[in-house]
Amino acid sequence: MDFLKAKSAPSREDRLKAAIAFGGVCSQIKNCDRARANGCTNLASRKFTQAQGCQFTLSLGMLNSIRNSVVIMHGPVGCGICATGAYGQNKNMKRVRDPNAEGLIWLTTNLDESDVISGGEKKLREAVLYVDKEFRPESIIVANSCVPALIGDDIDNILQDLQTQTAAILVPIHCEGFKTKLMATAYDAVYHGILKKYIRYPDRKIPIWEQEETLQRERFRRSRKVNVLNVGSMSRFDETEFRRILEALGLEVTFIPCYAEPEDFQYALETSLNVSLCGTHDDYFVEHLKTKYKIPFVVDTIPIGRKNTDRWLRRVAAHFGIEKEAENFIAVENQYLDEALEPYREILRAKRVYLLGGEVRIVATAEVIQDLGMEVVGFKAHHYDRFVEPIFEALHDIDDVLFSVATNQPFESSNIISKIKPDILVAHVGGNNIAARHGLPLLPLFGPQFNYCGYSGVFEIARRLAQKLRNSEFNRQISKNVALPFKKEWYEKDPFSYIKPVAMEA
Repeated sequence: MDFLKAKSAPSREDRLKAAIAFGGVCSQIKNCDRARANGCTNLASRKFTQAQGCQFTLSLGMLNSIRNSVVIMHGPVGCGICATGAYGQNKNMKRVRDPNAEGLIWLTTNLDESDVISGGEKKLREAVLYVDKEFRPESIIVANSCVPALIGDDIDNILQDLQTQTAAILVPIHCEGFKTKLMATAYDAVYHGILKKYIRYPDRKIPIWEQEETLQRERFRRSRKVNVLNVGSMSRFDETEFRRILEALGLEVTFIPCYAEPEDFQYALETSLNVSLCGTHDDYFVEHLKTKYKIPFVVDTIPIGRKNTDRWLRRVAAHFGIEKEAENFIAVENQYLDEALEPYREILRAKRVYLLGGEVRIVATAEVIQDLGMEVVGFKAHHYDRFVEPIFEALHDIDDVLFSVATNQPFESSNIISKIKPDILVAHVGGNNIAARHGLPLLPLFGPQFNYCGYSGVFEIARRLAQKLRNSEFNRQISKNVALPFKKEWYEKDPFSYIKPVAMEA
């Protein structure tokens, strides 16, 4: 189905039948996933919810990374204020690509109570014209929040009208938080705007006297070119590792969408293969590029852990017919990795690990945990969809391991932690307050300053896990001096007692 004919992307509850609430074990959710068409987990909800995620803020994570662009947050000033915390990372990561790149520039239309009555379209027009005159960006991105969507501001027609008055490309992004409970819909919302406004063939001028030779060289270059679709949770060190691996096989690598500039999306069409690093992130984008531009893609496992990296690399190599070269490379990398991991195995053996975060990433990271001789005692995923299926194949003996689905919901996490008593948590950054109060050492699931992916990422995860386990006194002191925020009676209850199961038809 061509979703681009619509104003906005559909929610993932509808498009992928993804689950947002579940409590059980791995074998149960895998069986439910195979029955997705019957809504086994898709329609489950909660009688009580705490600190749910918002697709607007997740959309900003991608939008704020696009170079030579200014983001206008159309809504109250509080929407998107989290962007201030990402200023340093955005500036540094952009300048890695271009030393002259601007840092993060964003504005808000600052809608107030009177605008809810009279509308915010006038403020949006003024903001767009001001940005175009003041900053002269290559593109102006308008992220629509809940308030203008509820009062009926028509940002598409406004931007279409203003396009004749501005030099910048105007990009509407419909990422209103209230439209979905599944915040990963944000990725589709952003890609929807990118596909509509950025994706087109570049206008290349080739002199007639050079045409044949240039075309032959260009065809060969494109036949070896790979677009690697990065995600905001991957660091520059992760990208360096992917480039090292793929260039070792003679491939040319380009990274999009994070920290790319609008023009990069045009040249992204001059490629032989789109390679997703995370199906949850990219399927909407690569499916459309295959349908419209006939560019094949790989969406499989995420290359975290040696088995997942081996599988990912084999899938890429198969497209280019370089399987033999890939196998030789894999054998050498695994040999070096075994030698490097040996000092850490004794420190980490039999330690119990609980993983919390994006479903694809936590299940992939569990492969590293098992490779190091540690025990996986539980997963908590933000949501659950079909892209987890191939990643489970790298794990063993997990059918009876706890698996819950919850975006945030710290009250559930606290209850689970008190029951399963892990030795260490591997958790999504920004939501670890509860873990610290339990006195447990914690390794962030990702971070802009560290390497987690590829073969070198396995070593880095092992090194940092050992470091965290050796030095966890800070969190222990927190647990002794800061009380947990929930009543004692809550810890005696089933942690999933507030999940409303799906009423299945007979």
